[in-house]
Amino acid sequence: MPDSPEARARKNIDQLLPAAGWVVQSRDEVNSAAGHGIAIREFPMKPGFGEADYLLYVDGQALGVVEAKKEGSTLTGFEGQTSKYSEGPPDSLPAPRRPLPFGYQSTGIETRFTDLLEPDAASRNVFSFHRPEALADWLRDELAEPNYTVKSRIRQAPALAEKGLRPAQIKAIKNLELSLGQGKPRALIQMASGVVKIFTACNFIYRLIKYAGARRVLFLVDRSNLGRQTLKEFQNSRTPEEQGPSGPEWLERV
Repeated sequence: MPDSPEARARKNIDQLLPAAGWVVQSRDEVNSAAGHGIAIREFPMKPGFGEADYLLYVDGQALGVVEAKKEGSTLTGFEGQTSKYSEGPPDSLPAPRRPLPFGYQSTGIETRFTDLLEPDAASRNVFSFHRPEALADWLRDELAEPNYTVKSRIRQAPALAEKGLRPAQIKAIKNLELSLGQGKPRALIQMASGVVKIFTACNFIYRLIKYAGARRVLFLVDRSNLGRQTLKEFQNSRTPEEQGPSGPEWLERV
């Protein structure tokens, strides 16, 4: 039915995908030259694997699928269905990796994302669909260097250089890395006043960029004086490898 909950979800998704740079097309009117990323509606998989609500096609290659569900659905219950579609693209379909590495479950209001390039892959909430070039970059990096994801690399980071750190700072950094390595997207460090929390953040962000491959870090404060204090602390920070009066090069990426 045109006004069914599923139809309303697809209508919303049809707006969200173009906002992220995707060109949405019907499977009967596919034009792969219409854009960098093409989202093809109701794409038939090979026998026994059903029909994906959307197939995500980047530069002429299949990279992922989107499963659309009515608003209010518990999306974690449909991860298995999305995984099945990822395993079922036709053999004739160009795909640099099988199963397809990227899967979304969406109601058009809530969206979850699964990155099968990660170890112990599990879905997580996202604010929007990723842009086609982001998915292409992640896959290219993984094919060039396996286990390239942040989650993979944080697990393999070298031991923390503890010199100059207080016990509470050492514990905080180690536990935060452990949490990220387990795929937990949220963590809270609770520290008393006077334990140099910004310096703790400097050390962790440095390791996240150098060893885990993070490309950028957003650091938020709620008052301008804290912003100035944070900037000064970062500019004065020194890593175990750095010497001399110049500011840390990695700061440019924060």
